[in-house]
Formats: sequence, C-alpha cells, structure tokens
Amino acid sequence: MKKILLFTFLISALISCKNNETEVGKEVDNEADKSIQQQIAEAHGLNNFEEVEEIQFTFNVRVEDSIRTSRAWTWKPQTDEIRLTEGDISRTYTKTDSITEDHKDIDQKFINDSYWLLFPYQMVWSDAEISEEKTGTAPISKQEMNYLEVAYKDKGGYTPGDTYVVYYEDDLLLKEWIYKSADGNREMPTTWEDFEDFQGLKIAKSHKSPDGSFELFFSDIEVK
Repeated sequence: MKKILLFTFLISALISCKNNETEVGKEVDNEADKSIQQQIAEAHGLNNFEEVEEIQFTFNVRVEDSIRTSRAWTWKPQTDEIRLTEGDISRTYTKTDSITEDHKDIDQKFINDSYWLLFPYQMVWSDAEISEEKTGTAPISKQEMNYLEVAYKDKGGYTPGDTYVVYYEDDLLLKEWIYKSADGNREMPTTWEDFEDFQGLKIAKSHKSPDGSFELFFSDIEVK
C-alpha cells in the first residue's frame, strides 16, 4: 500500500512540475513575442497607464540661467480633457480627431510637452516607424548602448519627418536620445535622467544638453 501511495505521489509531482515548466515556457515565449518598443514602454510603466485618471505636470525649459518656457498641464486621459495654464491664463479643450483652428496652438504645445513626458509610450501608441535594435555609442556619455530609430512620416502632424534615436541599456529605460529634424538641419542630443516612479509610471524629470546649458525639465508632477 505504501509503495502504491509513493508511486502515485511521484506521478503527481512529475505532472505538477511538467505543468509549471509549461507555464514558465509560455511566459518566456510571450515576452519574446513582444516588440522591443513594447518592452521599453512597459519598462517605463505602460501597463499602469490604463488606471490613470489624471496627470498634472509643468513643462519647463531652462537656457543658461534663464527659464524660457513654463507651461502647466492637467490631462484626463480617459476623456482627453486637457487644461493649459501659462501665467495667469488658463485654457481648456478636449482632444479629438479633428482639432478646431482655435485649439491647434494649444494642441501643438500639448503634443510636444506630453511627448517629452511619455515618449516611451508613444513608441507604442503612435504610428512611427521603428528600426531594428542596434548597438552603438551614445552621443553624450559615449558609452556602448542599444538604440532604436523612431521615425515619423513626412506627411501629417505638426512636425512631419522628424526622427528620434533612443539609447537604452539592459533595464530598457531610456538614457539618452537624439532629435533630428526632417530637413536635416538640426540635431539635439539630450539625456534622460532623474527618473521617479509616479503611481507606476517611470518618468524622467530632466533632459540636459551635453554641456548642460540647456535643460528641459518637469516639475509639479502628480498622477491620480
């Protein structure tokens, strides 16, 4: 009787182990099936974004010792209601597929500022063309990193034809990038640094030029 019980236990254990191996294998396969841009977006907290009801942030640009731009935003992603405050003036609009002429200027600012805030997500959300993963020297740190080229179509949008080269390491968090204008006359490398976790969203609060004379940074970030 004891031998029968022992044999039954061993068979059950083997089946259990086999099932566990199968589940682990499925998880590995699922991860391998994800595109690199999906993996990068998820490393920055994309899977937590669907729970977000409201994001507040202030977009700032410093050149040398002078603040040149400061815009405060409140965005409700589930309804796409957006409020901009510049100085003493506040304006509100709802983002739709067709933006009225009265709202195009504020929409252009929002797209610019929110892309800087959440660009890793835009690599999945937008219709950009993503290159294959490559390895090269990052422009600022001069370290060897993985990189992707993220190119936008030369028609449509506010800045058609722009390209971004994003550099990242094994943790898949962006470390640096290069902005390239469509006409090829402008390139701007900046860092991605000072990451902080806001309700599961990993946001780089600071982006600096190689010499530090330019900094684009975010303040007053709140995620609800």
